[in-house]
Amino acid sequence: MIGIEEISAVTEVLKGPILVHGPKAEEFEANFSKFTGAKNAVSVSSCTAGMHLAYFNLGIGPGDEVIVPAQTHSATVHAVELCGARPVFVDAEKETGNIDIDQIESCITLNTRAIAIVHFLGMPVAMDKVCDIAKRHRLFVLEDCALALGSYYKNIHAGLHGDAGCFSFYPIKHMTTAEGGMCITQNNDIAVNIRRKKAFGVDRTALERSIPGVYDVNTLGFNYRMSELQAAIGIEQLKRVPHFLEKRKNNYNILAKGLREIDEIEQLKSSHGDFHSSYYCLSILLKDKLVKNRFDIVAQLKENGVGTSVYYPRPVPHMTYYKEKYNFKASDFPVAAWISYGSVALPVGPHLNEEDMQYIIEMVKYAIRQVL
Repeated sequence: MIGIEEISAVTEVLKGPILVHGPKAEEFEANFSKFTGAKNAVSVSSCTAGMHLAYFNLGIGPGDEVIVPAQTHSATVHAVELCGARPVFVDAEKETGNIDIDQIESCITLNTRAIAIVHFLGMPVAMDKVCDIAKRHRLFVLEDCALALGSYYKNIHAGLHGDAGCFSFYPIKHMTTAEGGMCITQNNDIAVNIRRKKAFGVDRTALERSIPGVYDVNTLGFNYRMSELQAAIGIEQLKRVPHFLEKRKNNYNILAKGLREIDEIEQLKSSHGDFHSSYYCLSILLKDKLVKNRFDIVAQLKENGVGTSVYYPRPVPHMTYYKEKYNFKASDFPVAAWISYGSVALPVGPHLNEEDMQYIIEMVKYAIRQVL
C-alpha cells in the first residue's frame, strides 16, 4: 500500500545529494524507537541481516548451539547457520504455533549460547517464561519480530523482552521499505556494536567524518545498511501503521467469528489477556478428512478471487538443506508439521474491508462443500 506520500519522499531523496548513510535513516530509526518504546533502533538491509548481526556481535560460531523454533521461516535458522553454529530445533505448541516453551530447557546443553524466539503470525510468546530460562542459563535471547510489528506481551512491544529484536519491512509485512529491516534493543552496547558492524566495521559514518574519506576499521563487519530511499519510504509507512493495525484487527475479528461456524476447521489462539497479536493473517487448520484436499480448497478459493498462502510450507527441519545436513525424519516435530501441512492462511490486510471478510467466509464454506 504505497501512496503519494511515499512516492514524494523517495523523489525528494533522489533530488538530494545523499542516498545512503544519511539523515533519513536516522530519522526513521528515531521514529521506530518512539513507536516501539525501544531505547535503540538500528536500520539494516533486512530482518535476516539484523539477526545475523546480532549473533555475529555475540561471537557465536562453530561449536555453539542456538535454540530455534521448528515452525518458522528459514531465515530465522539461516542466521544461525551463517555463523557456523548449530540450530537446535524445538517443536511448536498447538494453541498458537509458537515455540513450545516447556521443551526449551531440555534442549539446552553446555554449547547453547542463545534462544531464538519467533512470534508466529504476530501472536506474542510468553516472554517472561523464556527470559527466566535464559537468565538461569546465561543465554542471549533474540526475538524474530518479522510478523510482529504491533504485537505486545504485558504491554511491552515485541522485541523488547529479550536482548534484541529484529523486524522485516519486506513488501508483504505490516509496513514496507521495499526491502529492509530494523533491530531494536534496550542495550546501548549492542546497538553501538551492531551499528558499526552493519557498515564494514568502520569507526565513523560518512556524517561523522571531519575529513571526507578518512576513517579506520576496528572490527569485522558487513554491508548490511539501509539506503535513504528505503528509510524515506519507512518514515511515511510508519505514520500509517496505527491505521493498518486497526484495520487488520477489525478484519481478523470479523473473519474469525464467521469461520467459527465451520466444523471442519480450527483456528489458532489469538489475542487474550496479556497477549496482543499484530494480526498478520488468519491461518485456518483443516481437520483430518480435509488435509489431503488442502490444495483443492486453495484452488477453489483462488478461482473465486480469494488469495491464500501457507505459513510455512513445512517445518524448517523438514526443508531439504536442514533435513539432509542434520538427518531429521519426517516424523520429527509433529506439531509444527501438523500446522505446516494442514493450514491455509487467509488475508486480513488493511486493503480489505468488512464485506471482503464476509465474502471470504462464504467462499471458505463453498470450497469445503465442493471438496467434500
